[in-house]
Amino acid sequence: MVTLGDYLVVSGLLFTIGFAGVMLRRNIIIIFMSLELMLNAANLSLVAFSRARLGPNGLPDYNAQVFVFFIITVAAAEVAVGLAIIVALYRARQTTHVEDISTLKF
Repeated sequence: MVTLGDYLVVSGLLFTIGFAGVMLRRNIIIIFMSLELMLNAANLSLVAFSRARLGPNGLPDYNAQVFVFFIITVAAAEVAVGLAIIVALYRARQTTHVEDISTLKF
């Protein structure tokens, strides 16, 4: 049986991989994907805690899972806006490397 600790270890590994991607990579698309990986790691830990906590009736408490749906909705909006910004920057500068983009002024 998979325990709460197993879920938290996987969530920690996902968050660490995402954090390393944000800190070490220079490509803005990779950084963007790493941020999404960090959000998914947080979602996994929220769902794991939600499933582990039982209410007085013996059923899991689903409040955190409802919160996860809101996080996923915000992440979808972030993807739409973020990719639009990345495309606009690429059209203006012809690069997706962070060090080549010093300002957001065109």
